[in-house]
Amino acid sequence: MYLVPFFCIKMKFEILALILISTLASAQNTGRDSLTTKQVINILSQKNWQQNVEVDIDSISKLKIQPIRVKLTPNLILKKNLLSEIVVEKAKDVPMTPYNLTRMNTNKKFFFWGKNNFLFNQSSFSHWNAGGNNNVGAIGRINYNLSYKNVNSYLENILQLGYGIVITEGEAVRKTDDYISFTINYGYGVEKNFYLSVGAQVITQFTPGFNYKITPKPHYSDRISKFMAPGYINAGMGVAYNPNENFQVTFRPINARFTLILDPHLQKAGLYGLEKDGQILRKELGAMMNISYKLNIYKNISYTNQLGLFSNYISHPERVDINYEGMLNLKFNKFINTVVNINLLYDHDQVKRLQLKQTLGVGISYDFGINDKKLAPETNGLKPFIAK
Repeated sequence: MYLVPFFCIKMKFEILALILISTLASAQNTGRDSLTTKQVINILSQKNWQQNVEVDIDSISKLKIQPIRVKLTPNLILKKNLLSEIVVEKAKDVPMTPYNLTRMNTNKKFFFWGKNNFLFNQSSFSHWNAGGNNNVGAIGRINYNLSYKNVNSYLENILQLGYGIVITEGEAVRKTDDYISFTINYGYGVEKNFYLSVGAQVITQFTPGFNYKITPKPHYSDRISKFMAPGYINAGMGVAYNPNENFQVTFRPINARFTLILDPHLQKAGLYGLEKDGQILRKELGAMMNISYKLNIYKNISYTNQLGLFSNYISHPERVDINYEGMLNLKFNKFINTVVNINLLYDHDQVKRLQLKQTLGVGISYDFGINDKKLAPETNGLKPFIAK
């Protein structure tokens, strides 16, 4: 370990000695050829290099290239501040759910998502032997979601509206769809994909409803329902499970349900579960469960299932209210689609049999608001390695 310092010290003394000898020789031999100081230093450096270092210069010509095996892995090395630029391609009509909301890779607190549908159907007949009446129908629907996110908690406000009519030759204008639904939910994450949930929902309709079989050309006095008659209010607390954007379950073992009949004409015993004439409010306490599942059948073809269940603890808990909605959506492009809806409803307090409604239409669909490009990367893409 002392070889290098010793070599340097020895070399310095020899350089000084040669410089002194060269100077004296040049003074005595004026006019003769003499070595310069630089030449003396070069000669001495070469001499010491040859004595102390063994190098085979010809070894360079004997190079042998060894193969290097490289194993490729699906990893991408990124800096932390570049992680937000990764985009995972997904369907563009994914609705807002707690799963999507809590994975938004942004510092924003408020998010808005909206879906608009306008469906159209029409039939025309001219000298048709089988018979038929000319008709035209239209249905408009909107689904808006305004949500707030803060670390492990979220607050979502959902507004759903729908209204449809059909105009048939020789008949009065009839209603084919009519609903108003507003939902507010608060969730706090306790485990992966599990949230403590508290929420409320209000459901009613826009215009009076009629039984067209009994009254083909009804008057207002023939109404069997109207705005807030009935109106349903649900409020409860429980737990929500949302492992992905296509599946969600909400279970509330404590749920209060109120049925309001604000129209005196409809405040009759036995109607909508009322116990006496003139009753405005009917109260129930029970358990509620909502299940939502979206099945992607094929590219641009999906089927959405929504099931709601309610059981009254106080009176006949075995009579479970069932509300099912299935929607088949076939998208031709970004704006044009075909929608088939089926609704099944069973409420022993309303009608002691299964209620069924089915609609089909071709129309225009438009989505706006947040999109899934802000979602954090998932395992179905490149697996990023975060450089520290």
